[in-house]
Amino acid sequence: MDLENQKRVKEAAEKFGNENVAVLLGASEAEAAGLAAETVTVGDPTFAGPLAGVELHLAVYHIVEEEVKSQVDPAVYEEQVGMMEMVLDVDAISEEMKDVRGE
Repeated sequence: MDLENQKRVKEAAEKFGNENVAVLLGASEAEAAGLAAETVTVGDPTFAGPLAGVELHLAVYHIVEEEVKSQVDPAVYEEQVGMMEMVLDVDAISEEMKDVRGE
């Protein structure tokens, strides 16, 4: 997660409260999604950005997870995500996200 996005997430959590902010990721690789998820939960593991050492414990999901997919209009999901979903390792991404959430 780049430094500008870290800043935006931190500002949103400060403005609306951690319990009122959820982060929706779209990274194409499980490892990248996991790193971003870790950043918004327990802080930037690289200690380089605004979330270095900042534990926000935000709710975090990936767009291809069934919990999210089932809440999106199927036509919109297909148009915006469908093609990418066919080439992503959805199972690996979902597992990585569950690991970060501690499920």
